[in-house]
Parts: sequence; C-alpha cells; structure tokens
Amino acid sequence: MKDLLTKNLNPSQAEAVFFTKGPLIIFAGAGTGKTRVITHRIAYLLSLGVTPWSILAVTFTNKAATEMKQRVNDLAPQAGANVWVSTFHSFCAYFLRVEAKKIELNPDFLIYDFADQKNVIKDCLRELNIDEKKFKISTIVNKISRAKDDLKSSSDMAVAADIDDDFVGTTTATIYQLYQKKLDRVGALDFGDLIMRTVIALQQYPALLEHYQEKYKYIMVDEYQDTNHAQYMFVKLLAGKYHNVCVVGDDDQSIYSWRGADVTNILNFEKDYPDAKSVKLEQNYRSTPKILTAAGQVVKHNSERIDKQLWTQNSDDGSVSVVTAVNENDEAAKVIDLILLKTLRNQYNLSDFAVFYRTNAQSRTFEEAFIKAGMPFVIIGTLRFYDRAEIKDIMAYLKLIHNPNDNVSFKRIINIPKRGIGKTSLESLEKFAILKDISIWQAIPFALEAGLTKNAVVALNSFRQLVKAFTDLKNNASVKEIAKKVITYSGYSKDLENENTPESKSKIENIRELVSAIDNFEHRSTDKTLAGYLTQVSLISDIDSLDESKGKVTLMTLHLAKGLEFNNVFLCGLEEGLFPIGKSAFDSEDLAEERRLMYVGMTRARKHLYLCWATERTVYGETKWNIPSRFIEEAGFKDELAEKKQVFQKSQNFGQGFNRTRWNDTGNSGGYKKYAKVEVKYRNDNSYDYIPSDDEIIKDAPLYTPTEDASPYKIGTLVSHPVFGKGKIIEKNGAGNDLKLVVLFETGQWKKLLARIANLTID
Repeated sequence: MKDLLTKNLNPSQAEAVFFTKGPLIIFAGAGTGKTRVITHRIAYLLSLGVTPWSILAVTFTNKAATEMKQRVNDLAPQAGANVWVSTFHSFCAYFLRVEAKKIELNPDFLIYDFADQKNVIKDCLRELNIDEKKFKISTIVNKISRAKDDLKSSSDMAVAADIDDDFVGTTTATIYQLYQKKLDRVGALDFGDLIMRTVIALQQYPALLEHYQEKYKYIMVDEYQDTNHAQYMFVKLLAGKYHNVCVVGDDDQSIYSWRGADVTNILNFEKDYPDAKSVKLEQNYRSTPKILTAAGQVVKHNSERIDKQLWTQNSDDGSVSVVTAVNENDEAAKVIDLILLKTLRNQYNLSDFAVFYRTNAQSRTFEEAFIKAGMPFVIIGTLRFYDRAEIKDIMAYLKLIHNPNDNVSFKRIINIPKRGIGKTSLESLEKFAILKDISIWQAIPFALEAGLTKNAVVALNSFRQLVKAFTDLKNNASVKEIAKKVITYSGYSKDLENENTPESKSKIENIRELVSAIDNFEHRSTDKTLAGYLTQVSLISDIDSLDESKGKVTLMTLHLAKGLEFNNVFLCGLEEGLFPIGKSAFDSEDLAEERRLMYVGMTRARKHLYLCWATERTVYGETKWNIPSRFIEEAGFKDELAEKKQVFQKSQNFGQGFNRTRWNDTGNSGGYKKYAKVEVKYRNDNSYDYIPSDDEIIKDAPLYTPTEDASPYKIGTLVSHPVFGKGKIIEKNGAGNDLKLVVLFETGQWKKLLARIANLTID
C-alpha cells in the first residue's frame, strides 16, 4: 500500500502521509494538494490496521467534506465508508443528539439559522424596550455568535463590559441573557451553541470525554487556520490523550477573523505540541509561475506568517494583467469583452471564468452588464433556495412538527394560510406565555385566560389539532410523506392555486422542488428521520449550491471564493478604500487579513489573472475618484501603474478619457460571425468614437454572439405552443439564435424553450 500511495505523492506529501504517530502540522500552500494528503493519510492508516471508526476528519464546508469522503472511498473502498468525515458543525450536532440525555439536553433540539436568530433578538429588544435603531439586530447576533466562538456566556460578556465601563457591551450582555433563555425554553440551539455545548459537555463530563478520546484516536483537521477558539478547544480536548492530531492549513489564507477565526491557532500549534512534526507543502499544482510569483510578492508583505516558497512545474503559458477602467460600468464592460474574446476563440467555456469582488454591493453593476450582454452568469451568496419565503413556510411547519415549542416557527405559520388569528390575539398569547415562562404552543390551552376571543380560541385549537395530527405521523411516515401532507392539508398549496398568478405558480414549482430535495435526502442519507433532515438543511452553506459544470460565469465575493479554482479570474474593485476596505489600511492586523484575502483571490486562478481597478466609482450613491490598491503595486506592477497614472493625467489635461477595447460585430461571412477589434475613444461628455483596428479579426465564431435582442419575444408576452397551449413569457436569456425563453403555460407547467425552434406564435 505504501508503494502504491507513494506513486501519487511528491516527497513532502509522502513525508506527511507516512507520519502517523504524534502531532503533525502541515503548512499547505495554495493549490499544493492538501486534500490529497489528508485522504491518502487516512488510506495509509487504514492499511496499517487502524480501525476506520477510530479516525475523525473535520473540515468547514459540506462541499469539502463530500469531496474527502469520495476520495477516501476510492482509495479504501471497503473500510473508507466507515471513517467519519464531516464539518465541525455536523459532527457536533450528531454528538449533541446522541449524548443529549447524558448532558441534560432536549434531543429534539432545533438548529436556528441567522434569520431565526434575528427574529428572536427582535423579540428580545421589544421585551426589553430597546430601540432597534440604536442596537442593530444583525450586529447583536454577530456579537453573541462571537462570544460563543470564544466560549463566553452572557455573564462573561457582562463582566467584561463592566470592567471596561462599556454601555453597549452591558446592554448586549442583557440581550444575550434573554436570548439564551428563549432558546433554552423552546429547545433550540444556534450554530455557536453546536460547538460551545459540545466543548462544555466534554469539559464537564470526564467519562464522556474519555469515551470519545478512546473512540477517535486519530484526528485530522482541515483548514486549521480558520478555527475559532471553541473549535480549537474541541480539537485539543479530543486529542488530549493520544496526541495523534494532524492539522492542515495555511496561515496565508486565514481570512475569517470577522466570524471568529484565530490565525494564532495554527501559528502556535508547535507551542501547544512541542513534539510536533512540521511539514511544508510548497509544490503548486494549480497555477502558473506568473500567478504564483505575483501572489507571493503580495503576501510576503505580511510579517506574522510562516515563510513558504510556492513553485510549480506547470508551463508558463498564463498571465497576470492589470485592467484600468474609467468607472465601474467600464470595468464590467471590459470584463465582458475579455470573456467574449476567449470564448469566441473557443479557448474556454463560460464556466471557466469567475469575477470576484470585495463587497456584495459591487455585484449590481456586473449583473446589469451581463444581462445586457446576454451572457449567462450565476451569483453565489444571494438568496438561497431555502431562504425563499414559501420554502421557509413549509420548513417552519416541519420544524413545529419536530418541536412544537419552537416559537419562531409557530409565529411564522400560525396564520399561513389565514386562519382568523390576528396580530392582537397572537401578541396576547405570547405575553401570557412569557409571563408563565412557557412556549406559545404550551399556552394555547390557556387562550381564554390570556384574553383571546372565542373565535380566535376556536381557530387556535383547530391549528393545534392539525399540527398534532402531523406530529402523530413523525414516527411512522417518511419525511417526504409528512411534507406532502403538510403542503396539502394545511391548505398552503390550495391557497397558492387560488391566487393563480405567475408568482404563486412559481412558488408551487419551488415547493415541488422541495419535495424532490427531500426525496433525494431520503435516498442518500443514513439518518432518514425528520430530525436528520432538519439538521442537514440547517447546515447547508452558500458555496454548497455551486455547480461548476454549468455554462455560466461565476460571480461572488472573495470570502466565498476560498476552496475554488477557475482558469480565468477577475479581481475587481482593486482601489484603496474598497480593497483594502475602509479603515483597514490604518490597522496592521486588519490590513494583514485584507492582504491574505487578496492572496486567496489571486491563487484561485489557474491560467489567467486580471487585476481590475477603476479611476472613478459610485458606491452607495457617492462617486469617488480612486487610486489603485497597494496590492496591485505589491504584485509587481509599480511601473505599469505609474504609466497609467501619467496617461490619465494627460487625458485630463486634454479633455479626453481612456480608450478601451471592444469586439464589434462586423457582419456575416459564409454563415459565420466576424468580429473585429476596435478602440472606443471616450470624451468627457460621454460620447465616443470607434477607431477600427486590423490587427485582430476573428472568424468562424458561432459559440457566443453579444447581439442586441431584436426579437418580438418580451417578458410578459402572451404566446401559444402547438403542444403545450397558451402561456406567458416570464424569463428570457441570450439573443439571436441563442435566445432562450421560460414560458409559464395555463396548465401550470414551466418550459424552457429555445426560441428559434420552439414554434411559438404571439397571441
């Protein structure tokens, strides 16, 4: 087995894989094959006779965990399936459910996501008579989450605030105390609780700790630089007996301090384990030398780091370029031009391109530009499927069936569909529940005592009977069966059908997709219970939804880009004040993290990297003149920036703006489009001249054409289809021969059609 594994490993990787006893830290530079090392190390341990259930591997995303599982199964087909590979949160959720009775926890606990947390905090502010304008809800949620990451209770927060004479801290601690009381009352945990409660349980119950130390004698941690204090303690406790702990990470890619990550965890590993072996992975398998050189020149400006010299045997056919734009619209147009150029040459597919930006606010300009160009794209980090209102409604029913004491879910669906239970009735019942220190569900039998009208009481009892009927199914029916009955017998689907609008039909389609998702869960999950399904859904992250096989350009913030790679990467908005962002330039720690974020973005590129900045940008309604980000200069483009500045100054003096390249349709030739390179010379009044160039003419490029859509098919147009009947166009994409339509037919069916072959007639 050792010889077989060695064939797939370079010397440094092999050194890490074959070290199996004692603490090991692997400093894995970007693209150096850390997943290969982790999975091969697991396979090697199994070949030595280590039992699979004594190995625990934890990472941060479901995507990474799924990839690891698959690779382990491929390397060790029989034993590999029994190795525990998951995210931190998934493992801790499992631990808390299994050990719930031993640690005095309700095993039917719910997991509250960020939206649920905000709803509870809103209730807390109302009860405490605190002005929402002075204490922003999302900020309070984040402060409480960070406290839990640091294993601090509300009392700990209050003490710290008292010492610092911090009014905001004291108030937040008061809110935290009530917030936690509300969660405990209904048997709910938030994400921070999953790790914190696990650590506390291991600390308070020695027998439990010893059991898990014996159970998991070999522990592997991926992305160790992203661990917070609670995760650090979790690992330290489990590895406390045998010290067979292997951590893999890169301090140069620590970019999540804002959500509790502590880079000192990886930097101080050898202090925690003085006998630890250290291995550096420096051979890069992803990027070209030019990209690695530029990225390395940026990150080396950070002082608190482990020195690594990334190198590669990849051929040097890549590039790193600076793209200077007039403004954000020009920046987006230039990005599209470059993508178009490479796709027209059939060099790359659209899925080979990614556009990264520092803030979500920057996405709007790119969205509008891509839509206008008819270029397919996907944005990661926007509204998730499970965040849609109709999906959250059905999920709230399922949560209430699982745990009727869930006040958040109760309040969400008590009057969906309408049952005649008004806002005043609900508020009166909730006040009574708070007074009696019970859940709203538990207060229903006392509705008359709480001051509700007889009609409201009848409606409440009817709702209670409905939920109880669903709850009786929990132990006998599948999750899919329960969901289908909820959708039907709650009246939810009928309500949408009666509405009979394009929006309501869209919601019906989404609900059908939810049923399909549940069916998929039941086919591939070992835990097919309602609790198992709710846990799985609560732990889905934005990046888990990325399908890299689709023919679309990917748009996302830099923080979401970690762990991904693309042939062509555009880093946009590289201007001082935007990236590095805000006042981070004046704080050494914040600036170091911004620089690491830049490094992460640069090292996502396999072949071509574009560093984009605009001399003028309008953000949040305010237009500002910019200077290029220091990161561009640090990447080795000092001279080029100096030249650009000189040209820009000259253009200001002569009253003429920048030129930029566009690819214009020059007509048909033998059935194929021809495209010629032209220069667009801008004037101060926003007018421009085209200056044709003969240096690049591209023929025979049928892949993609950014022609204006002159078709009669507009959104909202009524059409007829020879098979599907009458319908309405509700979505369109592309242009010309590539024009695609989504039509909602009167039957309720949705169909995606290619306009040129769909045989549609306009009514």
